[in-house]
Amino acid sequence: MNVVVVCGPSGVGKTTLIEQMIAEFKARGLRVSVIKHAHKRFDIDQPGKDSFRHRSAGATEVLVASGQRLALLREYDTEGLPGLHQLVAELSPVDWVLVEGFKHTDWPKVEVWRAALGQSPLYPDDPFVTAIATDDPAALLVATARPVFDMASAGALVLHLLDTVERYEYHRGTAPQDHPHG
Repeated sequence: MNVVVVCGPSGVGKTTLIEQMIAEFKARGLRVSVIKHAHKRFDIDQPGKDSFRHRSAGATEVLVASGQRLALLREYDTEGLPGLHQLVAELSPVDWVLVEGFKHTDWPKVEVWRAALGQSPLYPDDPFVTAIATDDPAALLVATARPVFDMASAGALVLHLLDTVERYEYHRGTAPQDHPHG
């Protein structure tokens, strides 16, 4: 299994890029899963549904299964975001796991950056940024030897990930190995 983090500020286009990356991986016959970091309390369940009622009644976990999908809702007694190792361990084996968010983790990551947002990029100071996806490569604030991809070209980014797959290999309990700036 290979794991890459796709990070950047809210509204930069991470979700759209990940959607396109999924399609590119799938077109190559590869299986993909996604882990998404949510910054706020969220709910994928609906009031009045059985699973919502069970969870509201105090169930620690509610597993909903059908012939087409499975969903696990888990409540934590104390607030705190699980680490990426814990989250990856929850997934069934696939070829690639795309992680949206977790920009401060020490896992290999693709930074999504737009000059128009006026935010400082991570790549000048973060050795775990392995590539940059942007809408305007000429607007990068700091020159870099890292590969830079047009956000509209997810195919080129996926080809790069496949060409450098050893950088993203995940072994249970260890982060994918990264070679900063290389």
